[in-house]
Amino acid sequence: MKSVNIVLNTIDKVKGFVNIISTFDGDFDLASDRYVVDAKSIMGIFSLDLSKKLRLDIHDAAEADKVIDLLKDYIV
Repeated sequence: MKSVNIVLNTIDKVKGFVNIISTFDGDFDLASDRYVVDAKSIMGIFSLDLSKKLRLDIHDAAEADKVIDLLKDYIV
């Protein structure tokens, strides 16, 4: 598993992020403090505090580098 910090502070960023992450078959989690949601769920993402940076956990190590490369605009 790999983890990166991302920022999704606008509705357009959330939509773009979900569009990218949904193209992969693996499991992805977004965490904010002690709350963890499925990163492919728009409703789940909007339940988090989007004013803070979030931790993206990528559970598919084989695809992790490809995912990180596609999400470079969101990573902080």
